[in-house]
Amino acid sequence: MRSRALTSKTNRMRTRTAFGMVLALAMAGCGGGGAVTGPSITAGPPVYRLAADDKVRVNVYGEEGLTGTYVIGGNGELSYPLLGSVKAGGLSVPELQAVLTNRLRRDFVKDAKVSVEITEYRPFFVLGEVNRSGQYPYRVGLTVNAAVATAGGFSYRANHKVVAIQHLNQPGEVRYRLDPSLQVLPGDTVRVLERFF
Repeated sequence: MRSRALTSKTNRMRTRTAFGMVLALAMAGCGGGGAVTGPSITAGPPVYRLAADDKVRVNVYGEEGLTGTYVIGGNGELSYPLLGSVKAGGLSVPELQAVLTNRLRRDFVKDAKVSVEITEYRPFFVLGEVNRSGQYPYRVGLTVNAAVATAGGFSYRANHKVVAIQHLNQPGEVRYRLDPSLQVLPGDTVRVLERFF
């Protein structure tokens, strides 16, 4: 009888301990001012979509007058010779290349050979606990640490473990664990959070 009571008491203590551990883990996950997603956004490079302020170089083989560098305007369009306004925002580089090729072949250049490349990406922004908040030119492969260095480095109040990033055309920011591989995309707004003392 005493052995059964002792076993029952031991089981209750184990249950309480397990419940306490689950509760502690849940609270730890909720701490720090918001959820944190996986360690990086580099799982696979997303298809790059053109948007305002991207600068592209269009080459049309054998057609000097149609070759040049163009900036995508705020309305997502670029002004191109012979074709006028061409919708580029939201397209990938190969998609824009196909649009230009098809329209030129249809109306102006029978065997148009068109290539498109990005010469300058839209800028990114750094806010929060850095020494020089602002807008900066993007370069391929940019990490959050490099973006922060561009903005003068972390302030003394900066959180070195979590960072908030709002991607272009997304309604809100997402928090990420800050690690060396965490990348910034063109048009991103990176907000360095304040640490709790």
